[in-house]
Amino acid sequence: MATPAQWIAGARPRTLPNAIVPVMVGTGVAIGEGGFVWWRAILALLVALSLQIGVNYANDYSDGIRGTDDQRVGPMRLVGSRAATPREVLIAALGSFALAAVLGLVLVLVTQAWWVLLVGAAAIAAAWFYTGGKRPYGYRGLGELAVFVFFGIVPVVGTAYVQTEALSWAAFLASIPVGLLSCSMLVVNNLRDVGTDKQAGKRTLAVVLGAERTRTLYVVCQVVPFVVALAMVPITPWAALVLLAAPLAISPIRTVLSKAVGPALIAVLQQTGKLQMAYGLLLSVGLAIAF
Repeated sequence: MATPAQWIAGARPRTLPNAIVPVMVGTGVAIGEGGFVWWRAILALLVALSLQIGVNYANDYSDGIRGTDDQRVGPMRLVGSRAATPREVLIAALGSFALAAVLGLVLVLVTQAWWVLLVGAAAIAAAWFYTGGKRPYGYRGLGELAVFVFFGIVPVVGTAYVQTEALSWAAFLASIPVGLLSCSMLVVNNLRDVGTDKQAGKRTLAVVLGAERTRTLYVVCQVVPFVVALAMVPITPWAALVLLAAPLAISPIRTVLSKAVGPALIAVLQQTGKLQMAYGLLLSVGLAIAF
């Protein structure tokens, strides 16, 4: 049986900034617009974390039963390493999705925004079919697009909405850099695994583009968020705070452009997560005091 430490590792803690940052930024918008509701923000965070952990376990399960994870470069996977059975990991994934659904339903009930149910259902479906089902879209180079939508636009705008009960242009604009930084996590992850994914028939965007173009894509996903922040300055001057996080982008970009491969890119994931958290915190503060 898998140990608690292995289950925690299987939840992929390094990916959790993908869930935390959008909620922080959406809450920053809500504070700035005078609609902050602390317990709704916490519920939104728990929904996001449950979805992130759920998709990680679901990927572990789906890739594991296909044999994609039998020869990994990165951290261990529960099914691929035989630490847990596919059924156990599937139950963990479905349990995480169920928790996200229940918590999300609470937010729907208090806001009476029934259309949010459709958004939540789409998010869970996107999480499952990334590597699940007969034709997973993550095997067709569409993973980054889904991450941009469901770990950028949807959670930022959604978090702001469930607190203010209004759609905000600031939330839409702020979701763009958040989505790109989330994409950068997936881009470098797939760059690390491009060789083994290609052998396993997993056509991620990195496999489709090739390693060199994927490196360029990573840089774009790191740089454009700062460009967007600068574009926001004339309207929300405190958005310039995110420039304080720019030095954190130097090391991972340098490593990626140095043609690092395999295990050498694991550190880049950690550095990208730190940049994502710093950027998200600074943007949240900027948005909270800018309006």
